[in-house]
Amino acid sequence: MNSSADMLRRYRNLAAIASLTLTTPALLGATDPIPAVRYAQVVIRERVVIRVPRTAPPPAPTRWKERKGPRCIAAQQLAGALPAEEGAIDIVLTGGKRVRARLARACRQIDYYSSFYIRPGPDGQICADRDPIRTRAGRTCDIERFRSLVPAR
Repeated sequence: MNSSADMLRRYRNLAAIASLTLTTPALLGATDPIPAVRYAQVVIRERVVIRVPRTAPPPAPTRWKERKGPRCIAAQQLAGALPAEEGAIDIVLTGGKRVRARLARACRQIDYYSSFYIRPGPDGQICADRDPIRTRAGRTCDIERFRSLVPAR
């Protein structure tokens, strides 16, 4: 008898749980009608104005003519360097003067990395046939001679 009484109790408990489960949404107001869904479309148009300042056309590239150059250059006079033709580097000195360092052989790593290292001698000078240029890859390139550059007419 215990087992049928237990079964009856379980059945009543399940019925109570089911009725609570089904009536809970109604108690919470879920039986209200679902409002109609409205859609709206917003179009945004934006106008972007980019002002490009007027600039003068770039000057024609300066053509340089080589003249006899110094054997050594003071390291304090170095202001920058630019790649030149193969086997040469244009060195810009303070004051705007330029000197072309002619290398003993082509140094392609300088063209690739566009930078190099140079260590002046104990006298503070960078001299041809003495001080090498070192590329960032570690290769050394000997300076054969320096040539002064003057604008060609």
